[in-house]
Amino acid sequence: MTSQSHPPPKYYVLKERLRALAAEGEPGTLLPTERALAAGYGTSRTTVRQAIAELVAEGVLDRIQGHGTFVAHNRPTYVRQLTSFSEDAAAQGLRSSSRVLGISTVPAEGEAAQRLQVNPGTALTRVERIRLINEEPLAHETALLPGELPDLASALESTGSLYAALQESYGVRITDAEDTVQTRLAGPDEVRLLGLEMGFPLLVIHRLGLAGEHPAEWTCSVFRGDRFRFQARRHRD
Repeated sequence: MTSQSHPPPKYYVLKERLRALAAEGEPGTLLPTERALAAGYGTSRTTVRQAIAELVAEGVLDRIQGHGTFVAHNRPTYVRQLTSFSEDAAAQGLRSSSRVLGISTVPAEGEAAQRLQVNPGTALTRVERIRLINEEPLAHETALLPGELPDLASALESTGSLYAALQESYGVRITDAEDTVQTRLAGPDEVRLLGLEMGFPLLVIHRLGLAGEHPAEWTCSVFRGDRFRFQARRHRD
């Protein structure tokens, strides 16, 4: 019996053609409109839209509502071990910054109480930030820290790094970290905070940071899937 090969779907053929087109252009180059691409390649706008959506998810293209589709800039790569977001960015020559959405005291509950090994109702400091690379939103981060940390906003503004602020102002040094990685699709919060479309792919990292043997940080970071790559390195004697 001879096997029959089936031609690839129309959207996939177009997707690979657009990938080649993007490779020829400089980052930030504006692509033709969906209507123009459909006419130029003899296909439907639905097919064009599907091809573009997958290339956006892969980080090949950027799509800005009301402005069009562009060749994407290079995807930042981060080595997340005991380094902070700020340190990761600086090591790659990237300009990082943060926009603090709020710092508050909240009672420990659920998984946070369990991970931080505190009783439910114990006071935690909650820090919510948008993390930016080259002024573009990359992640929505919420950190929970044991106890109350007075003047944390000033310490953060001074250092630009939560890890540096903890060590310099409160004597808390993160020595070990455990990251749990999963994926999900963007919902209303990510659409609003990161400027994404509904259903956009996200990478979610939960980090438990330890100061010696004591839990000192439980952080949830939600990254754009097209702008972040998780990489781990391990040395074994």
